[in-house]
Amino acid sequence: MRDFTDDLNAVRKRVDEARAYLHIDDQRARMVELEGDAARPDLWDDPDAARQVTSELAGVRDDIELIDGLGERVDDLDTLYELAREESDESIVPEIDTGLETLRAALDTLELRALFTGDHDERDAICQVSSGAGGTDAQDWTQMLLRMYSRWAERRGFDVEIDDISEGTEAGISSASFTVKGRYAYGMLTGEKGVHRLIRISPFDGNARRQTAFAAFDAVPSLDVAEAPEIDPGDLRIDTFRSSGAGGQHVNVTDSAIRITHLPTGIVVSCQNQRSQLQNKTKAMQILAARLAEKQRQDQRAELAQLSGEKRGIDFGSQIRTYTLHPYQLVKDERTRFETGNIQAVLDGDLDTFIEAFLQWRRSGQ
Repeated sequence: MRDFTDDLNAVRKRVDEARAYLHIDDQRARMVELEGDAARPDLWDDPDAARQVTSELAGVRDDIELIDGLGERVDDLDTLYELAREESDESIVPEIDTGLETLRAALDTLELRALFTGDHDERDAICQVSSGAGGTDAQDWTQMLLRMYSRWAERRGFDVEIDDISEGTEAGISSASFTVKGRYAYGMLTGEKGVHRLIRISPFDGNARRQTAFAAFDAVPSLDVAEAPEIDPGDLRIDTFRSSGAGGQHVNVTDSAIRITHLPTGIVVSCQNQRSQLQNKTKAMQILAARLAEKQRQDQRAELAQLSGEKRGIDFGSQIRTYTLHPYQLVKDERTRFETGNIQAVLDGDLDTFIEAFLQWRRSGQ
């Protein structure tokens, strides 16, 4: 019978390492404190503080249950292997193989957590895609990126909320704002920030010539209400407009869409997805607060590129990743040099290998 001893020891070691980098012993102590806070009768006297307590408690509990569950699965496989070996029962081998494969996959996903180094990596991500050089092709490419990131989020079990879409002049979209809601959404998407280049035969060129198009992706971490910076109402210009309907079912076509301009910084945010003007304004203010907080963090750092990358035009020479559909098929990250020929899978949201490659590259100090 095949010897599974080394395989079981290897996954057990990885579980022990996860227990260490997730600080599970400290998490158990913290859970006791949080459970005490959550049980206080006056907890919801301060709703913001209550949400913070319950949210942190849920995250801590999830981590503990995850690690405990992985440890139990290793123990169960170990016991199954011992029984199979004692009885020389080869029929159990496929079950052990499947169990080990499932465990390895779960640990592969979990080990991304060890690569997160930012203070806000655990947060939701407020995202934006914008078209650059390339005319109609660039606007079509921007819409393709919105679809790609939406598909990626769905694969991860994250929720995607479209906040605002501006349609293109002939096709596609000129920009879109959306929120990806899920634990570590921002940490995973931070390496996607930058310019993305597409090379293909243009579907908008009657002569079927090759066209290069550019679009940019940006993301900032979502904030709790208590963390939002103070915003002087006198610094704001608030405009209402009729939503264009470019997002189909994603937008509410009424006169309630809101655009807010922060005059001192020039930051502009819009929201048209909510059911009322008040709800659109509230969401737009949340997005503005997150973007202002991000700007403050950038201003406080000596090396701006460490957080958001060098600011360049959305055109030639500034891309972080190139997607080539013609004359060959290849997606290549210009920073990590990671590449794949399965471009359709990437455009359908299979981004995890690129995300992990970036996190590994960043940790290596490049």
